[in-house]
Order: sequence, then C-alpha cells, then structure tokens
Amino acid sequence: MNRTPFAEGEWYHCYNRGVEKRRIFENTKDYERFLMLLYVSNSQERIHLSDFGQSRQGPTLPEVLAAERGAPLVDIGAYCLMSNHFHLLLRPLTEKGIPLFMQKVSTGYSMYFNKKNDRSGTLIQGKFKSRWIDTDVYFRRALNYIHANAAELYEPGWKQGNIKNKKVLKKKLLAYPFSSLSLYVEDKPHPIVNKDAVTAMLERLPTLDDLLEEARIFAQEKPRQGRTLP
Repeated sequence: MNRTPFAEGEWYHCYNRGVEKRRIFENTKDYERFLMLLYVSNSQERIHLSDFGQSRQGPTLPEVLAAERGAPLVDIGAYCLMSNHFHLLLRPLTEKGIPLFMQKVSTGYSMYFNKKNDRSGTLIQGKFKSRWIDTDVYFRRALNYIHANAAELYEPGWKQGNIKNKKVLKKKLLAYPFSSLSLYVEDKPHPIVNKDAVTAMLERLPTLDDLLEEARIFAQEKPRQGRTLP
C-alpha cells in the first residue's frame, strides 16, 4: 500500500491490528501496558518500562505517566484501543518521528504480550497503516472516527446510522477507559495527549451528536488511496 512520506507539522491517522485479526488486548492490564508505551515510547531518549517502578508486578500506569521522559517524537492528538486493533492521531515533531514511535510501541508491546502468554512470532500485522490528513474537514472527521470507534462494542450498526439508544451510547463512549474522548471533556491536561494541538485545529470541540454523525460519514465515505479501516 502506498503511503505519503511523513512531514513535520502535518497530521496523520495511523492504525493497525493483530495478525489474522486476533485479539491483542485481553484484559485491563494489557490495555494499560499499551498506554504506558504510548507515553514512554514518545521520547527522543532511550527509555524502557523496566526503568519505572520496583514492584514485581511491574510499573503502574500512574507511575509511568508521572515520570519525566524528555522531548517527544510526536504529538498524540487522539487514541482508541479496541480488542484487536488501535487508532492514533499523530503529528511528527522530528524527522522520522512517526515511524520510530510506532516501531517502539509495536515492538515493546509485542515483546510484553509474547512473554506474558509464552508465545512467539508476530503479534501486530506488518507495517502500520497511515493516512495523511490533508484538509480541516478530514481532520475533524478522523478525530471523531477515532473517538467513536468504541461504539462498535455497544451499537454494531452505528456506521450505517442504526443506533437503538443514542443517549446510552453517548454515556458509554464517555465511560470507555481506553479512548482519549473523555480527556477532551475533562478540563485538565493529560500526559499522553496534546489536546492544545488538536483544539488549535478546530473552531470548536464537537458535541457527542456531532461526533457520531461525523464519524459515520468518515466510515462511509469513499476510501482514499485504498484506505481500509478496522
């Protein structure tokens, strides 16, 4: 698949899934491990999770997020982790920032998962997929699509506009712990996500009704350059 070279200052929708669509997050600890890696891998310094915490169970997410990590490789604008895939909104801050960041995250998580499950071999499907966000409209829709991704868990027909209970769905999306959506509702900074970089691109933050409609349009629009989405 052809990919646009990454340019500093430009935004990209990056995503990948488990090999053969297999589950890559089996429990809360797995999701939190990936979130830790989103933080520590986003550094121009060599940092390992083994550097954090002294517990036999390994570092906790709050311990990692409270630690210094140095200058970042990318701005992370949004994320959503699903059982067998993940979506990220990224902007490189250094040359090759996105490929290096994605390699560090994928390698670190695969090593953790394989060791934990006494397995070997590939866990995440080849090279990550990416799409250059070339317009303000595309940026808004990509952001909303990422944040609406967990709707699949509660309303499988949401991409076709079939939502049985929108009020309940909106509550569940806000409560979903492995998406950055709630971070935009809370009026405080977060170590993983650069919210200021995202809000600078928007005239206003979308309402949850806006979010679902824009995400539905994004999911249904004609694929760009062979774009396929989980």
